[in-house]
Amino acid sequence: MTDRLISAGEQGDDAPDQHLRPQKLSEFIGQGRERERLKVYIEAAKARGDAMDHVLLYGPPGLGKTTLAQIVARELGVNFRATSGPVIARAGDLAALLTNLQPRDVLFIDEIHRLNPAVEEVLYPAMEDFQLDLIIGEGPAARSVRIDLSPFTLIAATTRSGMIAKPLHDRFGIKSALEFYGVEDLTEIVRRGARVLNLPMTADGAVEVARRARGTPRVAGRLLRRVRDYAEVRRAETVNARFADEVLQSLEVDGAGLDALDRRYMRLIAEAFTGGPVGIETLAAALAEARDNIEETIEPYLIQQGFLQRTPRGRVLTLNAYGHLGLTAPRRDPAQAALFDMPRREDGDV
Repeated sequence: MTDRLISAGEQGDDAPDQHLRPQKLSEFIGQGRERERLKVYIEAAKARGDAMDHVLLYGPPGLGKTTLAQIVARELGVNFRATSGPVIARAGDLAALLTNLQPRDVLFIDEIHRLNPAVEEVLYPAMEDFQLDLIIGEGPAARSVRIDLSPFTLIAATTRSGMIAKPLHDRFGIKSALEFYGVEDLTEIVRRGARVLNLPMTADGAVEVARRARGTPRVAGRLLRRVRDYAEVRRAETVNARFADEVLQSLEVDGAGLDALDRRYMRLIAEAFTGGPVGIETLAAALAEARDNIEETIEPYLIQQGFLQRTPRGRVLTLNAYGHLGLTAPRRDPAQAALFDMPRREDGDV
């Protein structure tokens, strides 16, 4: 499947977005509660002259986990080293990273839920005691070597905190859950981005972009760059709500932030399966999309917005979905509709 404009995952054309990111905690918009907590932890660590406690940032993609990690290192006045879980294939790779850290440095590991279990075991004593226990050699000649490390701060990010092993999860002293952004915060992010890009934009124009950003700053930045492209080519003096709406409609992103694939998915259920329930495998075959892709990139936002229900018998469209598509919802017998929400019977139940 080609990259979707409203996908929260990182894409190749997001590289120019780097200079739109905030550089200081005071510039970071949204996530107020978590931001204030991090501010306290940073100031306390600086006052003591110690390494800050290890931090776990978790939440959906595109909410600013990497940006927050960079800001923490900058606020602490230390070096920032970044890698990702799948890249650290062997214990030696982790040892090379950790032994090159200076005191109080920040090591950022993205997608830590994909870390090799063998590497994970080596990470435990490094996080707790700032020591590495490595086995050098093989067979009878093998010997254990202990390496002392400089105190450091590990900041890990994950979109699936439930997949992190409990021993690793428990070693993080600071855990911050990032949530989807409201339209107000996203509007402020869009307006700040427009100033950085020297793009004249009205307040209602920023709101129009923010409404379609699916609660995600990364999507907001991507939509803003596309609107800027159209504004430059059409020589628009300013970007107002009408101009932003025309651009985003031409890019097939509607007022609710749904793209062509989202609407195709909902229309399929509405028109081919009378609103559901319909199984995920049937939908995957009808859309020619992988099941994982549907469950991870299409359905979460539709469920969050109240357009879709997952029931034991399959997917069911809500009245909100029919209203958004401009279709009339089919009439269902209330008694029959209640069956869709009944739990599955376990083996042996009568």
